[in-house]
Amino acid sequence: MSIPEGVAACYNEYMSKQYPDQKIPQRQKPLHYAHDFDLDVMSGDDDMFRWFLLSYLFGKPIQSTVAANTWKLLIARKLDTPWAILNTPHRSLVRLLDEGKYTRYDETTARALHKCMEQLIKFYEGSLMLMYESSKDEDEFSKRLQELYGVGPKTAEIFMRETDELFARRIE
Repeated sequence: MSIPEGVAACYNEYMSKQYPDQKIPQRQKPLHYAHDFDLDVMSGDDDMFRWFLLSYLFGKPIQSTVAANTWKLLIARKLDTPWAILNTPHRSLVRLLDEGKYTRYDETTARALHKCMEQLIKFYEGSLMLMYESSKDEDEFSKRLQELYGVGPKTAEIFMRETDELFARRIE
């Protein structure tokens, strides 16, 4: 049985306070990979962007099942490109996020997604592949990702689990 992320975090905090001198096994958040969602990041910009969008949602303080379900709604509504998201009215995006159970974070996530997509289009023509090609190495790629609005170290880490092979190909 899978334990929701919020429950795992509460458990970990509670146990560490109750037993400060003992090593308590930590419950881990689930790790997600692109192939879990039938995505092939190596295939090009489309799947790479879909994985970025999913990583963006996973990087927020919300249960991963909520993030995954919300992502599926975005994909089903054809909001799977930076332009599609940017051209979606704020209220429509908020309603979709609400439908995905982002109720506490709907407004801020909608605003953040719009700003992030605006930057991705402005600086990289909406292409994460162009961002990758413009980066000399993984560190620079991570830095560029984190310059996008709402992308922090956790989101970059999740996303970059799938880009190792891209950088490995450069060395060959």
